[in-house]
Amino acid sequence: MTTSRHTGGERELTLVVVGSGVAGLFSALCAAAEGDVLVVTKGPLLASTSLLAQGGIAAAVGEDDSPELHAEDTFAAGRGLCRPGAVRALTEEAPARIQDLVELGVDFDEGLGLEGGHGRRRVVHAGGAATGDRVARVLAERVLEHPRIAVVEGERMLGLWQAGDRCVGVVTDGRAIPARATLIATGGASALWERTTNPAGAVGEGMAVAYQAGAALADLEFVQFHPTTLVDSSLLLSEALRGEGAVLLDEHGRRFTDELAPRDVVARAIAARGTVLLDLRQIDRGRFPTLIGSLMKEGYDPAQVPIPVAPAAHYTVGGVLTDLDGLSELPGLYVAGESAATGVHGANRLASNSLLECLVFGRRAALSALALPGLPGRLPDPTTPPAADPVTPDIRSRLWSDCGLIRSGEGLSRLLDAPHLLTRLIAKAALTREESRGSHYRADFPAVSDAFERHVVLRPGAEPVLERWL
Repeated sequence: MTTSRHTGGERELTLVVVGSGVAGLFSALCAAAEGDVLVVTKGPLLASTSLLAQGGIAAAVGEDDSPELHAEDTFAAGRGLCRPGAVRALTEEAPARIQDLVELGVDFDEGLGLEGGHGRRRVVHAGGAATGDRVARVLAERVLEHPRIAVVEGERMLGLWQAGDRCVGVVTDGRAIPARATLIATGGASALWERTTNPAGAVGEGMAVAYQAGAALADLEFVQFHPTTLVDSSLLLSEALRGEGAVLLDEHGRRFTDELAPRDVVARAIAARGTVLLDLRQIDRGRFPTLIGSLMKEGYDPAQVPIPVAPAAHYTVGGVLTDLDGLSELPGLYVAGESAATGVHGANRLASNSLLECLVFGRRAALSALALPGLPGRLPDPTTPPAADPVTPDIRSRLWSDCGLIRSGEGLSRLLDAPHLLTRLIAKAALTREESRGSHYRADFPAVSDAFERHVVLRPGAEPVLERWL
């Protein structure tokens, strides 16, 4: 289905955006202030992972807070790997991006939330645990009504269109689309794991396409497992619940961890005990109507009994390596949101910095794209992209068992012959990092090593390299 006022054919497209999450939609709006934009999405406009984001958006907007304090907490969660320039950009620009959303029509809740790893109440919510849904819907409405943005649904990106060493558009399952700049905002890859909070389509297609075109990938070994996902379900129980006083109980009804410790710490503490219980009985459940309603539909009454939870693959920290303006190593190709590796999260994303990353770096990418020169007068014919590797139940099972919350060299080595490109690359990155740091835990290398206070970067045709980023 196509929803548009123009197709982009009348004038040269300034930007083609692939993906309809918060990063893609906000980038489109920012770029449309000066240029023509096309948004292409393989599913319905409102079917992105962003809609499932419950936690909120972190920003130093409280009287007792500052960007410097927000940065300190981000660095602490990142375990020595956060890119300093990216953290400064994220935390300093955060209040302005919240104001942008307010002006676009997002109705935020009163007060600020507290989540794990934050030293201040700085998380803004909309509709309690429905923040991602509320923000994405407002952005979609603004995109659809914008006269310089066209939207095409049900069209899948197969590859990138290249002229020499420049990306000049995308190749879809229906056509080739030329554009001065291309932005991949297709989300992460956490649905590659057997147990996940993500929709089935979040399998890193954008990352694989960019890599096959020559872009570098980085930090793939850092996959964040959310500690509290409803057992036998993909329903995530937001960290905001623990921020408001929900507690974790073992099989004997005893607390066993700091509920607001960084997610990797909490997730491993839960995994060590198998299934545990999240007790919501003492909190104000009325603040989270959507989430509580979802639990009731699953047959649980959180006012009466604690809820069984276990970790699940949730967030892909790594992705396509970009600079601080979202530009990849392939000229003309930008990447934003969970598809990107900006270095802002380091080894472990701080809660509620992900939607913020979409806004800050999505805008930066859009503004940078506006400055690109026009396309050459004559473009080469697009080449036929290689077929995407299928994601099978076996792949998902193997990643869960051999590259899960706790991994080892033996299991990771088994994945190097997997019939799936991104699985092999994830395993290669995890094998390279012979230490345990943040969301990457090696049973055979359980300590942190100063030698690995660097980022694992994978480039086509080359061995992994370790890099420091400013």
